[in-house]
Amino acid sequence: MNKTIRLSPWKWIPSLYIAEGIPYCAVNTLPVLFYCEMGISIAEITAWTGLLSLPWMIRPFWSPFVDIFSTKRRWTLTMQMLMTLCMLAVAVCLPASFFFASTLSVFACMAFFSATHDIAADGFYMLALSEKQQADFVGIRSTFYKVATVVGQGGLTLLAGWLEMRGMQPAGAWAVVFYCLTAIFFAIWLWHTQTLPKLADDHPVGGTSASDIVRNFGMTFVTFFRKPHIAAAIAFLLLYRLPEAMCGKMVAIFMKTSLDEGGLGLSLTEIGFANGTVGVIALLAGGVLGGVAIGRGGLRRWLWPMAMSLALPCVVYCLLAIRPATDFSLICVAVGFEQFGYGFGLTALMMYMIYFARGEAETSHYAFCIAFSMAGIMLPGMAAGWIFERIADYGISGFSGGNPFEAYFWFVMACCLTTFAACAIAGPSVRRMASDPSRED
Repeated sequence: MNKTIRLSPWKWIPSLYIAEGIPYCAVNTLPVLFYCEMGISIAEITAWTGLLSLPWMIRPFWSPFVDIFSTKRRWTLTMQMLMTLCMLAVAVCLPASFFFASTLSVFACMAFFSATHDIAADGFYMLALSEKQQADFVGIRSTFYKVATVVGQGGLTLLAGWLEMRGMQPAGAWAVVFYCLTAIFFAIWLWHTQTLPKLADDHPVGGTSASDIVRNFGMTFVTFFRKPHIAAAIAFLLLYRLPEAMCGKMVAIFMKTSLDEGGLGLSLTEIGFANGTVGVIALLAGGVLGGVAIGRGGLRRWLWPMAMSLALPCVVYCLLAIRPATDFSLICVAVGFEQFGYGFGLTALMMYMIYFARGEAETSHYAFCIAFSMAGIMLPGMAAGWIFERIADYGISGFSGGNPFEAYFWFVMACCLTTFAACAIAGPSVRRMASDPSRED
């Protein structure tokens, strides 16, 4: 069947992938900053906001049900409207005395709706376009998702900071941010009601029941755990990014904490620019260079250099904690350096998952790999604040002049050993995949 559609994909693909990217940032990045400003403890922030990543991690478990209930277009539009209502609810709840429990509950719903939206939107993209169009627009969808990341991590934080500089309290400033998000998402929903094409072959999958899905999923799950080197692969997926998982949300808290308490004392506008603009651009540049390197040298050659690139640049936060920089440009350089290294090193993980998943049930096995990889970020990240507070409470930071952030980031550097251990464990499977010509691109 010819899937070419009359309505230009340019009318809906950019906005569709902006609608994928912004909610992810709204759930996983922004709460860390405003909870910190509003007096929530570091341990609670990292634990609860880390848990919000769970829907994206486990979405393979319910993605088949999107196919058998309703159309992908209707799923996409419904999730966008539900996310719009969630953003409005966050804005309303922020000034309330019970803001923490209420906003966390709303963010949990938004995370589930966003993960479901991603399933439906990606499925709609593949259904609406021919194979040639999919290839032509894969860079466009990726670009606009990254634009959404810059807006979500940088632009919205800059807006909150600007409002606070104008005299607004943090709760009021962030409420305005979420009111703006509500208006943006309502406009996106309204736009998509007119521009998302109605496809003749966009219909529920017939002849499949929920019990069939559960049975097939179970069989796929079993075949995944029967793959060669499965224990080494799971260890690699869980441990490779441990240093970055421990940095994760703590970096924003470090930047926001005052100089007197060992942080950098940056304003929201400075954090938005350093993390959400410089950091994101450097991350993307590192990823592009990593892709070029892997394409030319292969995973076997680049695994260890990329592991070192991912782990060792975290030392910049140790140096910033030892001697807090008063020059904001120096902080931006440090963040850019670390994020560039992370983007370059992340390429090895992505390629490993692609190689490992190949074979029977490739798509499902790749989804399982992503789930384990996300668990490797989510679970340690949830414990990061608790570890930091134990370092502060028990005086472990004494050797670092009493600054718990310095001691914590040296602990992160110790976690680099797990990245190297993961590479050593995965070495045999990498050599096996590299020696199989069918696995090299």
